[in-house]
Amino acid sequence: MARTIDQQIAEAQARLNRLKTRAKASETRRKIIVGSVVTTEALKDPKIARWMAATLRKTVTREVDQKELVGLLADLDAKAQSAGAGEP
Repeated sequence: MARTIDQQIAEAQARLNRLKTRAKASETRRKIIVGSVVTTEALKDPKIARWMAATLRKTVTREVDQKELVGLLADLDAKAQSAGAGEP
């Protein structure tokens, strides 16, 4: 039994939606990996910590997101200050 044009369109749209979902999941995973690497390095290097804290404060504008970053920003600030205290 042959599929109607409408059935073929519905199947193509469903396939497109699955591909879009996979692409979004891949992009999200990539962001998580990059964010993890940058955060780890920032917590080791005062210069990167200063840059990351300033960038986050400048670009994260939603209150709910800012609240999520409070602890990280405190850690970054502490690392950025450690450069002045003679730590590497």
